[in-house]
Amino acid sequence: MALVATILILPFFFKKIEKNLELFFLIMGVSALTVSGLWDGSLVWEALKAPVMIGALPIGIFQVVLALGLLMHAFNVPFSRWVLHTAKTLGHRIFIFLLIALVGLLSSVISVILAASILTEIVAALPLARPEKNRLIVIACFAAGMGACLSPLGEPLSTILVAKLSGPPYHAGFLFPLKNFGVPIIAGVLGLAAWGAYRLGPKMSLLARGAHAHDIETPKSIFIRALKVYIFIAALVFIGEGFKPLMLWYLIKIPSAGLYWINMSSAVLDNATLAAIEIGPSMALSQVISIVLGLSISGGMLIPGNIPNIIAASRLKISMKEWASIGIPLGMSLLALYFIILYVL
Repeated sequence: MALVATILILPFFFKKIEKNLELFFLIMGVSALTVSGLWDGSLVWEALKAPVMIGALPIGIFQVVLALGLLMHAFNVPFSRWVLHTAKTLGHRIFIFLLIALVGLLSSVISVILAASILTEIVAALPLARPEKNRLIVIACFAAGMGACLSPLGEPLSTILVAKLSGPPYHAGFLFPLKNFGVPIIAGVLGLAAWGAYRLGPKMSLLARGAHAHDIETPKSIFIRALKVYIFIAALVFIGEGFKPLMLWYLIKIPSAGLYWINMSSAVLDNATLAAIEIGPSMALSQVISIVLGLSISGGMLIPGNIPNIIAASRLKISMKEWASIGIPLGMSLLALYFIILYVL
């Protein structure tokens, strides 16, 4: 528990930790594994390959971030012009609505990694001051994290869900997530898109002086950013495994309504690990839906909670405090709304 508290508290009080979040999480992951006595060669190998492989495919988040970063560096000017022209043609509110909605819905088709990478490059080109860019990114990352749950192509949480429920009584297949909780998730994505358009659309014409200065990257900075993302993903593998005994001990004692709120821990812990522990064929469908919604929403609250957050925060240099100031209130509001729908109505 002391390590959990350390992970949650220190980044908010020490600038050096906040600026080197990936190294801090790597240290915490190593510490968690050491305390739990779970060091294993296969685990180290899993952490090393997780950022560069998706299943058996030799491509992962590291390659996507690096390749797209270099591509955007080469075509920065025409891409920025295209983004601005499209926003002007559609209108600011419609553009933002479509950006958030499409990122959320397409993340289940093209994978949340690619969707988040494209999102950050588009937002980097938009004429928004830094606070508004941060708000747009956080809202869109919530949508991406939720939308990615709609198919096993989106993120590991859905892949694990389908695998765990592939036998009786559910016989879950590729379309199981979409059929069973597509409506609340799609409604949430569209709701986030509408909220973002309403709040940020009118502000997009307010181009702050020097707003694009921090968006220009060199090939060296792109490689360093991809390397930091690599370290972050490897660190989350260590943290997820290191805290697994603690999660197992606590989670089996909690009823489903309490589990919904306890899953806020996915703001800093791997939601795929939590899904693997919590979800099983003996559960009622309502419990499965509750777990998936709780995990997918909570993952947006802090930077480590989900892959889109890590990609976006690294690209736009968003600090843990900046993310939390937007993500926690938004996440708590969404959790409260869905809780009322699931457990009260």
